[in-house]
Amino acid sequence: MAIVSIPTQPYAGQQPGTSGLRKKVTVFQQPDYLENFVQSLFDCLPNTAGQTLVLGGDGRFHNRVAVQTILRMAAAHGFGRVLVGQRGILSTPAVSCVIRKHHAYGGIVLSASHNPGGPDGDFGIKYNVGNGGPAPEKLTEAVFARTKEIKSYRISDQGAPDFDRPGTHHLEALLVEVIDPVADYAALMRETFDFDAIARLFRSGFRVRCDAMNAVGGPYAKAILEGELGAPAGTVVNAEPLEDFGHLHPDPNPVNAEDLIAHMAGADAPDFGCATDGDADRNMIVGRNFPVAPSDSLALLAAHATVVPRYARGLAGIARSMPTSTAADRVAKALGIACYETPTGWKFFGNLLDAGRATLCGEESYGTGSDHVREKDGLWAILFWLNVLAVRGGSVESLVRAHWASYGRNYYSRHDYEAVDSAGAGTLMAELRAQLPRLAGQSLNGMPVAQADDFAYTDPVDGSTSSKQGVRVIFADGSRIVFRLSGTGTEGATLRVYLEKYEADPARQDVPTQAALAPLIAAARALARIEQHTGRTEPSVVT
Repeated sequence: MAIVSIPTQPYAGQQPGTSGLRKKVTVFQQPDYLENFVQSLFDCLPNTAGQTLVLGGDGRFHNRVAVQTILRMAAAHGFGRVLVGQRGILSTPAVSCVIRKHHAYGGIVLSASHNPGGPDGDFGIKYNVGNGGPAPEKLTEAVFARTKEIKSYRISDQGAPDFDRPGTHHLEALLVEVIDPVADYAALMRETFDFDAIARLFRSGFRVRCDAMNAVGGPYAKAILEGELGAPAGTVVNAEPLEDFGHLHPDPNPVNAEDLIAHMAGADAPDFGCATDGDADRNMIVGRNFPVAPSDSLALLAAHATVVPRYARGLAGIARSMPTSTAADRVAKALGIACYETPTGWKFFGNLLDAGRATLCGEESYGTGSDHVREKDGLWAILFWLNVLAVRGGSVESLVRAHWASYGRNYYSRHDYEAVDSAGAGTLMAELRAQLPRLAGQSLNGMPVAQADDFAYTDPVDGSTSSKQGVRVIFADGSRIVFRLSGTGTEGATLRVYLEKYEADPARQDVPTQAALAPLIAAARALARIEQHTGRTEPSVVT
């Protein structure tokens, strides 16, 4: 067998977005498309000879083919060892866990996260660095530049070894070690949470419905909730990862997880409902007929963090993405700790976590995490909630309502306009930016504007800067409208509009969310001329 060099030509548009390169499966199936990107990545990584690489994905369609290709390319580039999840499976937080535990050089995650799967669905690839977190912009920009000039790629002509069973194999000089995808992650969860308290909760008759949405979170939830903590068999549903997610859209929100919402609204609803997404880094928490907003989830977990063994000594700080509601800010202020506002994308939390400035972090798109890994983590968030409930008692709803009574309620919603014309979306954002200098002092729908800007971020650890991270309109009462284009879609553009209003009075904390936000919704549509630019009279998804 030999290492061969294959001539190739660049493909346009191989620019990693917020969480790597995501395209339709049919795009990745083009000759040399994946190989070009992987070669460009390897070209930008220094000193890889003899190093350990972690490899796995969410099991969606094309995952196995991609694993085989990357193993053969890793062998051609001098890596010493690859730790690959059995069947090519590793959740995104598990990749981060394995990188950190085994002091690996880095890892490749194969996933398009919450995007649909199957032959007509989406595929994705991203690189995580040695701290376990997503590659910084400096690296992703270098990889993109390299994709535009690539002329050949190197690959072994030897077939990839069997990765369906644990064991070790050699591919050229590369040691391929097929690992149990759950073991290292489960050990970390055992160290983090009070498993005895959660097990007692289950023995008391507490019932849970965990919907893994036929995605990669299923094996992890089955092993930990049912296997280690004693939850009854059947607690985890849709637990087998399927290449097309069983035609489910593995995005855990009240729209796409409608089966879970229906069960939690039934007469015999369990005590606690939860779901994870395609690669198990997102989560949704639901009480009996009571969905929990992700911004509220972050704030509540921060407020109760000391009941969890890992956080018993308190939190160093909290970090949230800019579009996420300011609910966590109020908890941080009460605790006397810092709260950092970052751009969207988990990579921006990495420096804060590594520097010990933040312990918990979260974003409004159902992502929550901590310094235990360098990714958001869906099952970790579910275990955190169960740990809090086991110690504090009560129900999901009673915990949230008590939190609102103490800190006030941040009414919050996200309106997504999906797959809109990219040119129209770009014009919409350009027009918004042009209005910014004159918005402060104006009134929109009767609400005075205190501040309007295009969010920019300077990392307090390394001084790096990121600009044009989203248009913010902040009103005199603290209400906010945020506009940004998503970097996680694969068709056209997705316009996200975030709306937030704070309510301190408990007597006014039961208004339906969309009704409470109605003046802001009207102001956002008029200000951005959404219908004119997108042709849409209503958002595709409201969460």
